[in-house]
Amino acid sequence: MARKKPITVDHLWRLERLGAPSLSPDGAQAVVAVTRPSMADNKAASALWLLSTLGGAPRRLTHCGDKDGQPRFSPHGDRIGFIARREQDGRKDEEAQFYVIPPDGGEAQRAGEVATGVDTFKWCPDGRRIVFISWVWPGLKGAKAQAKALKAHKERKESGYATSESLYRFWDHFVPMGRVPHLHVMDIATGKVRDLFEGTPYELFRGEPDAHCFDIAPDGRRVVFSHDPAPDKRIDGRYALAEVDLRSGRIATIVQDAEWDFSAPRYSPDGSRIAFLASHQGRKHTLPTQLAVWERGHGHEIVSAEWDHTVHAPLLWEEDGQALLFATEQQARRHLWRFDLPDRRPEIVVRGGWLQAFDKAAGTLVSVADAADHPARAHAHLPGQPARRIERFNDALMATLDIRRPEELWVPGALGDRVQVWLHHPPGFDAKKKYPLLHVIHGGPHTAAGDTWHYRWNTAVFAAQGYVVASVNYHGSSSFGHAFLDSITHRWGELELQDIEATTDALLKKRYIDRKRLFATGGSYGGFMVAWMNAHVPAGRYAAYVCHAGCFDWTAMFADDAWSWHAKELGAWYWEDMARIQAQSPHAHAKGMRTPTLVVHGAQDYRVPDTQGLAYYNTLKALGVDARLLWFPDENHWVLKPRNSQLWYREFFDWLARHDGARRRADAPAR
Repeated sequence: MARKKPITVDHLWRLERLGAPSLSPDGAQAVVAVTRPSMADNKAASALWLLSTLGGAPRRLTHCGDKDGQPRFSPHGDRIGFIARREQDGRKDEEAQFYVIPPDGGEAQRAGEVATGVDTFKWCPDGRRIVFISWVWPGLKGAKAQAKALKAHKERKESGYATSESLYRFWDHFVPMGRVPHLHVMDIATGKVRDLFEGTPYELFRGEPDAHCFDIAPDGRRVVFSHDPAPDKRIDGRYALAEVDLRSGRIATIVQDAEWDFSAPRYSPDGSRIAFLASHQGRKHTLPTQLAVWERGHGHEIVSAEWDHTVHAPLLWEEDGQALLFATEQQARRHLWRFDLPDRRPEIVVRGGWLQAFDKAAGTLVSVADAADHPARAHAHLPGQPARRIERFNDALMATLDIRRPEELWVPGALGDRVQVWLHHPPGFDAKKKYPLLHVIHGGPHTAAGDTWHYRWNTAVFAAQGYVVASVNYHGSSSFGHAFLDSITHRWGELELQDIEATTDALLKKRYIDRKRLFATGGSYGGFMVAWMNAHVPAGRYAAYVCHAGCFDWTAMFADDAWSWHAKELGAWYWEDMARIQAQSPHAHAKGMRTPTLVVHGAQDYRVPDTQGLAYYNTLKALGVDARLLWFPDENHWVLKPRNSQLWYREFFDWLARHDGARRRADAPAR
């Protein structure tokens, strides 16, 4: 038997990535988009695959496109719809369009042409129509006017972007100037399209609206959607639910409360109820999203109020209408849960790892989940049968790699609370030897270092370089209850640092950790934390830091796309209480920074603008601290292109090795 090898970044980019499944009405097949990256081409291509839940081999369905995605079986199972940009009949799509293909094979066909493109869609129950999202000019009427406006916009010579809106850019792109996302309905046979919001003030979320923000009634007569009723749209708007009658076009609000945010509506099988997510933002911005149900003629109620968990979209009703399926995190794992409505009882249906997606039809459930020691896998769960793998896309490659399961530790942290730590050991780990310790600090801050496979910060790849890797779920992390998550509000950096330092102290008691070879790295809020550590941890404790897309100056961070959250998180606007803001800002404590740092940032990062990284790097250079900058003109908050990712990992490891005395001595040529 061949000896297994440590995983490298090149292995990472050979793995195929599974998308969300859609089941056929009989539950016999699932269609998924499978993405295949190419380091040689510096891009990725995706195609649709059919996976049998009954034991057949996977079958590739599409071959001609390079970005086929969002596949969904039609209600009758005779077609699969998907979104793509393709060339057909000599015409190349300028915007993404809706395509259909029979599940038994054949060529995909474009269904109509929408000048402003198709972002995402859902099938109507009759299988003859879809409801989809497209970005349009709200003051114009008719498809021809929209097409004319789009043509004029693309042909304009000016490059300026003018706006009076509060929400004008999101994540890595500017909101299309003068346009808003509307719901439309398309007749598949004729390609005829109707804008359901035309002539009304209604629109969807201006960030990245998806299929979770609307649903179609089982009788096909109504569509429920979430929308921001406030005239000034913001990233933290409090959304209401409304229904549009597809025949008359009349729109009526069904759930609205100025103190609450409502989202992700889903009709019950008989259409009499709508399940949705609700968060009491008026009380506190960190409150979890809870499960709620609205019943026609009776109003709504929060049904998971006694359960200290955050419910995630999408919601899926069981066929009997007595329970709902959804994903929820618990102690840094993400499970699939069933919530029984009559007795308000949650139970785990599929355990993580980290559940990425799921679907259920005709009693058959399909889940896609990963874990810290393997990428996403698809399983079929049939009644009375054990779970069964229904694909093996990455098994041959993974079988050659030496990857260990992480160890779960709990250490005493801030406020006397126990804090969870994932510990990842290198291949061939020997507790009698000495190893460097590498902290990988998660972002958010209200997320978690989960039992999940992370392509951008892959702990297995880090450990394969010979590090013992620690991922601390510090105070503020999700999945440990609201009190734990909310504990850092208005005092960022304080409790988190205590947790990280307590973890370092606990690990230094293990004989295999070399106290002279300690490193700390982090991205986003984790990047904020290593900058915070540089200012607050005595020099020499850690040999070097890596700060990726880190927050450095909370005043200058007002250039980000999420500026309206700042006062909620920090306790005040900067002009109201500058002392309070600077008390939580690494830049105000820069005088004490002495530890060498690699700073990484992308120019298309609007969540943490790249000036944050540049200011941190410049500050370190001004202080005379050893620093290196890695800046990407074409990446956002993440590093997504294969070659850029390869460079990221190379710079990351080279920087750590440069400041690892033992490794430098081992690598030095013999005299």
